[in-house]
Parts: sequence; structure tokens; C-alpha cells
Amino acid sequence: MKALVHTAPYVMTYQDWEMPTCGPEDLLVRVKACAICGSDIKGYSGTTGRRQPPIIMGHEAAGVVEAVGENVTGFAPGDRVCFDSTVYCLQCAYCLKGQWNLCQNRQVVGVSEGTYRRHGAMAEYVSIPQWIAVHMPGNLSFAQAALAETVSIGVHAANRTPLCLNDTVVVVGAGAVGLVAMQAIRLKGAGRIIVTDLAEDRLALARDLGADATVRADGPDVLERLRAETGPEGANAVIEAVGVQATIDLALDITRLGGALTLVGNVMPRVEIGLQRVVSGEISLYGVCASNGEYADCVQLIASGRIPVDRFISETACLEDGQAVFDRLYQGAEGNIRTVFVFD
Repeated sequence: MKALVHTAPYVMTYQDWEMPTCGPEDLLVRVKACAICGSDIKGYSGTTGRRQPPIIMGHEAAGVVEAVGENVTGFAPGDRVCFDSTVYCLQCAYCLKGQWNLCQNRQVVGVSEGTYRRHGAMAEYVSIPQWIAVHMPGNLSFAQAALAETVSIGVHAANRTPLCLNDTVVVVGAGAVGLVAMQAIRLKGAGRIIVTDLAEDRLALARDLGADATVRADGPDVLERLRAETGPEGANAVIEAVGVQATIDLALDITRLGGALTLVGNVMPRVEIGLQRVVSGEISLYGVCASNGEYADCVQLIASGRIPVDRFISETACLEDGQAVFDRLYQGAEGNIRTVFVFD
């Protein structure tokens, strides 16, 4: 088969690659669409340690079942499917409690981080365990379905965030996950939602998707401008979807006393946090790791139009152009949210 292989820092090689094996519990999927996640772009630089060459990236994808393992039930060749990115074992203590995203043997499709290597979907075929796959509704395109993994993270962030009806929420970061979290927290019952980001085009998209107000995150008075929208006490809940020191500081500052701060972004592995404000203000912190059982529901949310994803698809591309695409995205393509590789 043909695959786009990350072979060295900043190098993506379109080449022949061995077909993946299909184990007794696996589906062999012929890939029809695969989105490029921001983590793939960072991984291409060789600096994250989570895309150690050689690796076929790609964990946001959809396709058609080509073959099934001997123990597979509920799927057959020809089925249109999409799939979660987290491969969990079903056997460890966390899996047995239904905390699949915390699986002690967790792997992620398209990741190699030193202890495992699981090739992903930037290839003609990918092999996945049947329990992470979902049948696609007939009205869903492959490109739309490829974004279900992104949607599941934003939905999980909303699910992790405690909320009372009509609460005020601030979302810090208007990337794909932040924009999904904004829509999901509205479905959960939020009242006023304010989104802050540096990019005006993303703030405009946030308003189109239902934000009540947006605030540019540049300038020394951003906190005051946010408080003008939330009220002087701040927000009942804040979802931070960037993960750098400045945005986490801002998110904590705009969280009201007794409020909740949900942390999704993790660009920086370590940050400092205002411990005194967290402790004295009784602010509850919630971490978000991938998703946990929401994926199938997210496929239905997309298909029903309750969480639209078409505006997230900035462009489509061919896999053989992968090197040029990654080069351009790494340099920063203005306005880009997701580039999706499409396959004939």
C-alpha cells in the first residue's frame, strides 16, 4: 500500500509500505479521509517525542471496512466506519471501571512515543480493534466523520465541566477543540458563553457558531474586557483549550470564586499555577484526557447537525502532497483549522 511516513524531523515520505495485519478482533479499514491534527503538525517537527520515526501518523479518520478478523461481530466488509483514536485494553482496572481513556495499556492510533508504535491512517489502509469503531450514518461524509474524534474531545471537556442551567462560561482558545467545547457546553445548558482568542477569524467563526461575545486576547486589558462580558465576579466555568502559561493564567483569573476550571490544552508540559487563588478561592480543576465513551454520540451529533463541522474543514489535500502540506501548515497557514487528506 501507499503511505505517508514520518521518517525524520520535518520529513514526510510518500512511499510503499507493508499492509497492516488484521488480528482476530480487528477491522482492516480502507481509508477514505484523514484529518491532520495539530498534534501531528507538532510531531512532524520531532520535538514532542510522540511521533518517533518511522511512524504513519493520522488518528482522525474514516473509511470502508475491507476485511474483518475471525472474532469480529457487528461489522462486515463494505461497512462505512469511523473510529476513536484511543485503543484501550478492556482488561485493566480502569477499563473495568469504564474509564477507558485512562487505560493502563492505552495506545493512540498514529503515535509512537518510545514504549509502543501504532501506525495510523495517513495510508491506504489501517487496522483497528473493533471496539473503537462506529458505523457511519448514511448522511455523513467521510471528511465530516473524520472530525468526530476532535468533536469527542470537546464534548468530553464539556462533560467534565460542572454546570448549572444558565451559567456563564468562558472558553479560552478558539481552535477546533475549543469551538466544539463551546457548542457542547451550550447543549449542556450554559447561558452566556464568551470566547477569547488571538485570531479575529476564529473569533468570527465562534460568533457564527453561537458565542454570545468574543474578546481578542491581545493587549494588557484582556482580563478587564472579559469581566465586562462575564460580570465582575467572573465566569462560573472556564474551559482552557490552549495550554500555555499565559492562557492558563488568564483562565484562572477569569474563573469566579467557587468556580470550575477545565484544562484541555497541553502545549506546554509544565506550567506554574496560582496555588493561593485555587486553594483560597475553592476553584475546582478538571483535567481532560481524550474522550471517554462519547465518540459514538458525537458521530450522531455531527450527523444531526447539532455540532456542525463543515466550517472546520479548511481544505482538502492528496496524500502524495503530504510533505508540502505539512511544511505549509507548520509555518502557520492563516485561518486553517483542519486540512483533510481525501482518498479516491
